[in-house]
Amino acid sequence: MAKYFDVHPDNPQPRSIAQVADSVRSGALIAYPTDSCYALGCRLGSRDGIDRIRSIRHLDNRHHFTLVCQDFAQLGQFVQIDNDVFRAIKASTPGSYTFILPATREVPRALQHPKKKTVGVRIPDHVVTQALLAELGEPLLSSTLLLPDEEEPMTQGWEIKDRLDHVVDAVVDSGDCGTEPTTVVDFSGGEAEIVRRGAGDTTRFE
Repeated sequence: MAKYFDVHPDNPQPRSIAQVADSVRSGALIAYPTDSCYALGCRLGSRDGIDRIRSIRHLDNRHHFTLVCQDFAQLGQFVQIDNDVFRAIKASTPGSYTFILPATREVPRALQHPKKKTVGVRIPDHVVTQALLAELGEPLLSSTLLLPDEEEPMTQGWEIKDRLDHVVDAVVDSGDCGTEPTTVVDFSGGEAEIVRRGAGDTTRFE
């Protein structure tokens, strides 16, 4: 049965955030809010977490997982960025964007695209997510909480708790955070390629 954390959206309770972070460090798979929609998250090196996310979402090995980072300095440890791409991403973060870039050696092979050796990264503009990332001190390995055969992600923490009670370890509820996933921009070829149009404005990448 999943633990349920009712967290204030503007002033997240430090004790609750610390408990969630401790759960993640212990190998928990969590459902948590972001600035676009809810996501599934676990510790970066958790093979079990990866397998469980794949199972819940019915994903194959071509799926791009995302490293949700606290800030640009943390993001830079996990992806290779040249100067032009650096400026474009810096101007768009924090925000509702996921960027696909060549992975560094810090990224476990299981998270990389099997052929391209790329990974998704993002810096969310969400108070609760940022508080959790600050407490955790490392990125969250994440994937949008979109269930198979459903067109939109779930938006309510209590609904997620009800439906995923036996497949996730904790649910962080800070209210509705929308149904639109991030805009995905692939920079792995050097030029911006919009892979998915979502919550983030695509104008600067067109």
